[in-house]
Amino acid sequence: VISHTKPAAYFFVLVHFAAQFTVIGPSDPVIAIVGQETVLSCHLSPRMSAVNMEVRWFRSEFSSFVHCYHDGKDQYEMQMPEYRGRTELLKAGLTDGNIALRIFNIRQSDEGLYHCFVQDDTFDEITVLELQVAGLGSAPLISVEGHQNGGIRVVCQSTDWYPEPEVLWRDLSGRYLLSVSETTSRDDNGLFETKTAIIVTEHSNQNLSCCIRNTILNQDKESAISIADPFFPRVNPWMVALSVILVVLFGFISLTVYLFTRKALPLTLCFSLSPVNVTLDPDTAHPQLILSEDRKSVRWRDTRQDLPDNPKRFDTEFCVLGCEGFISGRHCWEVEVGGGEFWAVGVARESVKRKGGISHNPEWGIWAVECWWGRCWALTSPPTPLPQSWVPSRIWVCLDCERKQVTFLDADDESPIFTFPPASNITRGTLKSAFLASYSLVFMILEDTYVPNLLASVTLGISSPTLLQEGMGGSGQKSQDKRV
Repeated sequence: VISHTKPAAYFFVLVHFAAQFTVIGPSDPVIAIVGQETVLSCHLSPRMSAVNMEVRWFRSEFSSFVHCYHDGKDQYEMQMPEYRGRTELLKAGLTDGNIALRIFNIRQSDEGLYHCFVQDDTFDEITVLELQVAGLGSAPLISVEGHQNGGIRVVCQSTDWYPEPEVLWRDLSGRYLLSVSETTSRDDNGLFETKTAIIVTEHSNQNLSCCIRNTILNQDKESAISIADPFFPRVNPWMVALSVILVVLFGFISLTVYLFTRKALPLTLCFSLSPVNVTLDPDTAHPQLILSEDRKSVRWRDTRQDLPDNPKRFDTEFCVLGCEGFISGRHCWEVEVGGGEFWAVGVARESVKRKGGISHNPEWGIWAVECWWGRCWALTSPPTPLPQSWVPSRIWVCLDCERKQVTFLDADDESPIFTFPPASNITRGTLKSAFLASYSLVFMILEDTYVPNLLASVTLGISSPTLLQEGMGGSGQKSQDKRV
């Protein structure tokens, strides 16, 4: 019996599964000491080889990196000049998913945020970590400068500290002594030099020490001195007592005046400024920014609008400018930042670069503060962290063209947030209000990756501060939460 079987067709479907991973870094700041080396640790989860992936460490700009590994080797063409010859990717750990970066000869300018970006053929991920720099300075140098107020003026000096150290005088029993003067300055490397003085009187505190402490490392350096009786002048003890009383009284008065003026600063500043009714300029808005009909608020979405390109429009940065421009005077406006996880508001020069990537700092014509996942910074160069407990809902942006200053206030409690130091380029041309709905890190990656929904909740609302309008008229009542 011959049986015939029908031919069967077999189809094989090849499915390619893209490897997905998470980049994990330390949750606490990494502490590094000036002049030494440190390692910024990161790894992939789940563990997998990163040998054939791109690993990019950068600060604020994606294209200008701290270190880049691609195609199986290090790339140095676009490396930041200040990191050349000072970085090393620890390649021994790449097969196990470790993508740690070593930085040699730590500088004060290395302090700040670092982004670790990893990409394979079909997937990429990123994490952010913070590097905190500390400098343990020189041993205190104690010297005698001469007689003063019936005693001897003793001075303690030390250099190369970071951040600004704590300076303490102590006697042999460990009791702290009051200094009569203390000055600090910073050198070209950003490190602190401190100089403090104390008046030593006869038969009291003739044996004393100067202790200088680094509060981050919780380490100190100490030197001691002993002064013999023959060095002390013979004076009326009542004169010494009077001098001490006058010094203490002067310090109390100075502290009182300082506290009073500090509390009065926000109201004084606001009353002297002109409230501005800000509207957003649609011709400047990035295509992924949606303006309200009254042009008083802006939000971000994950798809681009079909808008005509023009020289005024931002094509890379998620930014929009206000219509109003300022070249003189003092002005203020209120911004309601809403519940978004990221926002940035401030002032920009009208000539700010619109095409391609830019840095968000005064050197590029932007004075702003930002909030990103509950952490806030003033966009200096490098960014200045603001208190972690502070996440505002409404902000006053105050522009003083005469003083060349930009100040930010918390509209809810009228407290100062940050004041940019006077800048010569702040009056070179017209200034406009600026609103940023994303950050260079995000928009450099959004082209090919998934966008978290939380970014889409960013909403900025602008209004003219009620406090300013009423304060100019003399009522001085606190602003209501009025969003336009």
